[in-house]
Amino acid sequence: MRYLISGGGTGGHIFPAVSIANALKEQDPEAEILFVGALGRMEMERVPQAGYKIIGLPVRGFNRAQPWKNVSVLVDLVKSIRQVKKIIRDFKPNAGVGVGGYASGAAMWAAANMGIPILLQEQNGFAGVTNKILKDKASKICVAYPGMERFFPADKLILTGNPVRQNLTEGRRSETEKRKTLLIIGGSLGARTINEAVKAALPQLTKTDIHVVWQTGKTYYEKCRKAWEEAGKPANIECLDFLSDMPDRYAQADLVISRAGASSISEICLLGKPAILVPSPNVAEDHQTHNAMALVNRDAAVLVRDAEAAAQLIPTALTLIEDEKRLETLHTHALQLAQKDSAKRIAEEVIRLAKTNS
Repeated sequence: MRYLISGGGTGGHIFPAVSIANALKEQDPEAEILFVGALGRMEMERVPQAGYKIIGLPVRGFNRAQPWKNVSVLVDLVKSIRQVKKIIRDFKPNAGVGVGGYASGAAMWAAANMGIPILLQEQNGFAGVTNKILKDKASKICVAYPGMERFFPADKLILTGNPVRQNLTEGRRSETEKRKTLLIIGGSLGARTINEAVKAALPQLTKTDIHVVWQTGKTYYEKCRKAWEEAGKPANIECLDFLSDMPDRYAQADLVISRAGASSISEICLLGKPAILVPSPNVAEDHQTHNAMALVNRDAAVLVRDAEAAAQLIPTALTLIEDEKRLETLHTHALQLAQKDSAKRIAEEVIRLAKTNS
């Protein structure tokens, strides 16, 4: 079987795409998989690192602020669709998988119009523009949250959740660390608002008996490290740009502070971690707030809005981490929202589609 997988632009699209490819390979070791991405975007680097071939398209997003600049964008879109059609004629995929992003729109539109069954994977609680455009072309749509009928045809929906990083559930809690642990994660690049809130609260955090793991992200590490040093290099606070041992860090955490990206939400639910979510305001259609509210409305997480984080985030965390009853409630409700074996279940649906076209 041959599978065409497309999407990218952000890690939130790339990680699910690679996870689905890995799951397809596990179930069908002889499968041939080809990725289609957007030239200049991070998938052109990350996908080959994962061991898969990728072809880049000149496709770009529309400029909503300066519409007159979209003539060249349309020209590149037409070029991309022509290029994808040639790729499909040469590769002859049995099924296509779209995970969102510019390239996914062009690739899955062309595939569906050439009679290739396509499956879409929507990571967020508020559907992305590309997947909404493609919904009528898709045979199946795998989603991470209930209630997605407001965006997609109900008869096409399958609730699978989002794939999470491998080995996440294999972390071990240290037997020597008896203190409560607060895990603060801002993603690989970091989250400015969260980091600013932590920096301002360093004197307060230093006085507690809480073990703080502060992952700043690469962008903000130097400034955060300097603030940590100026606070006297407090022994109870680890200031790190990147965490290579996430399974163990999650296992140790009594409370997590995080943005509300789709992957982070899925990890928090799978592990049943009590969490304070600070949705990023700098994402399309405010989808992180929609992601967060899917948990908050089920009493599975606490929301602190980005604009209120400076004043409220750390005081909320220090109160919550000492409230055992509340932590247990959040843990129980988060676990109830978890979707297990997401990549495997999505791959099974893709294989079913491929068999109808073999």
